[in-house]
Amino acid sequence: MHIRQVQLATRSLDDTVRFYERLGCAVLADDDSVRVTVGASQLVFRELDGMTGAHHLAFTIPTGTFADAKRRVAEVATVLGADGVDEFEGPAGWDSRSVYFEGPDRQLLELIERRELPDGDAAPAAGQAAPADGHPAPLAPLLVSVSEVGIAVPDVPGAVEALRQHGLDPYADPPGPDFAPVGDVDGLLILVSSGRQWFPTLDRAPSSAPVVVDLGLGTTVELAEGVLLR
Repeated sequence: MHIRQVQLATRSLDDTVRFYERLGCAVLADDDSVRVTVGASQLVFRELDGMTGAHHLAFTIPTGTFADAKRRVAEVATVLGADGVDEFEGPAGWDSRSVYFEGPDRQLLELIERRELPDGDAAPAAGQAAPADGHPAPLAPLLVSVSEVGIAVPDVPGAVEALRQHGLDPYADPPGPDFAPVGDVDGLLILVSSGRQWFPTLDRAPSSAPVVVDLGLGTTVELAEGVLLR
């Protein structure tokens, strides 16, 4: 499942621009939106007054680049952890490991190395910003695509069943009442209840702001008010 584009809310377009430029991503800003290239995916942010909660996004990195990617992100963002640990093996059946970091708006961001995917080249993709002399190596050339989008829904099992009707199945473990990954190794929707806190910090709830995810479904699926899959 390829996540082509994700449309999200933000409290500050300016903060969003500064953050993703620090990662080395190509950023295009206009009066009412910011577009960010993340490998083969695109993020689109629009300002929303009164936004609550925090988004969760994960970005795939090539197999074999975990240590390098962690070093690069630590040079420009705050790495997050719990109980003195800041590297996490994925759940059973995922064959992955992750490092989490702070984004703008308290976005809980993640770099995930999926060992099931083939090793990849770390060459910059078209449109990515080139590093300046003397600056840290940018993270952006190691970002393959958006790997996960966290989505709060009022009924996690009901959302799972709705997605089954469109050929999207739960990934790895059976879905639970407040957490269910749906998709495959290339892209996942992380469905959570509104009361669940984002791992690993467990200090921020998911945002209820509108989210639109382009998966190339050929139809529109509404999982909650303002939460659309296409």
